Amino acid sequence: MRNRALTSVGLTLLLGVSASLAACGDGAADGTGSGGSQVIGVDYPRSDTDFWNSYIKYVPQFADELGVEVKTTNSQNDIANLISNTQTFISQGVKGVVMAPQDTAAIAPTLSQLDSKKIPVVTIDTRPDTGNVFMVVRADNRAYGIKACQFLGTKLGGKGKVVMLQGGLDSINGRDRTEAFNECMQQQFPDITVFGEATDWKADVAASKLQTRFASDPDIKGIYMQSSFALSGTLQILKQRGLQVPPSDAKHVFVVSNDGIPEELKNIGEGLIDATVSQPADLYAKYGLEYVQAAIEGKTFQPGPTEHGSNIIQVRDGLLEDQLPAPLVTLDGAPIAGEPTLKFDDPSLWGNNA
Repeated sequence: MRNRALTSVGLTLLLGVSASLAACGDGAADGTGSGGSQVIGVDYPRSDTDFWNSYIKYVPQFADELGVEVKTTNSQNDIANLISNTQTFISQGVKGVVMAPQDTAAIAPTLSQLDSKKIPVVTIDTRPDTGNVFMVVRADNRAYGIKACQFLGTKLGGKGKVVMLQGGLDSINGRDRTEAFNECMQQQFPDITVFGEATDWKADVAASKLQTRFASDPDIKGIYMQSSFALSGTLQILKQRGLQVPPSDAKHVFVVSNDGIPEELKNIGEGLIDATVSQPADLYAKYGLEYVQAAIEGKTFQPGPTEHGSNIIQVRDGLLEDQLPAPLVTLDGAPIAGEPTLKFDDPSLWGNNA
């Protein structure tokens, strides 16, 4: 899919409002906005992490490029809010919806309702456990867990103890990352002990559980954070325990994160963490909007390589997923377990351009 130019500069001049306001302006009840542009409902899943705040910043940017108007809501990691926000979108007559349900099981009835009203849905970052959407825009979350496992397993020489700060297990993302990390460790590094700590994507829970784990197992040598939500607390605990030392020091605790936010890249350069998997916040926004626009226009897609360097897979009958690239980022960009990585200051990383 290729970007389309903005269809009418006049959109931004209506009543003298700015382009950013026009992108989020009021649409007609029939789902058309100023100048006849399509109106799309976009629910932001949360705004308490740098990753999702970056995504929120990219949505109006790509909406302008595509010439669509967006109505936005924020469900704040609450499925009840998402369901309510969806009802608002329906009443506003939107032509399509982009969402990122954090509870991937409970969203099924809402997806059925949207389908019955012929309102196409694209989910970004997460995939519904049941029910169909037009397209899932996501990266391979199992690969996230495998990359983290191989990084820590390699750096620890296949021995030691690691903590995995899990996300929410009511989310396909949390399950995929957890299962893949555990399976990889069992198969490739059986002498490494993994302590899985459920956090529900909450920073305070992650910090508390990591502190407790260090108290009982002070010889922890690796930490896998399934998202950057745990970054600040993890760094604080390592500092308090005198463990923020270079990798050449025997006390060093190897840390791999997940998101690729600017702070993580900066931390890698400073030696505070060792690696991260870069989730494409910019591409989630771009292709989420492009696919829902394509759905409105009646286009269809098939499994296989895309023009934008990703791969569409068929998850189950009627459900396609565009798996966007998500590279492992390290200090030196050297291969890990035979797989390539990107150096932390690589200009192609969205986190270096945010």
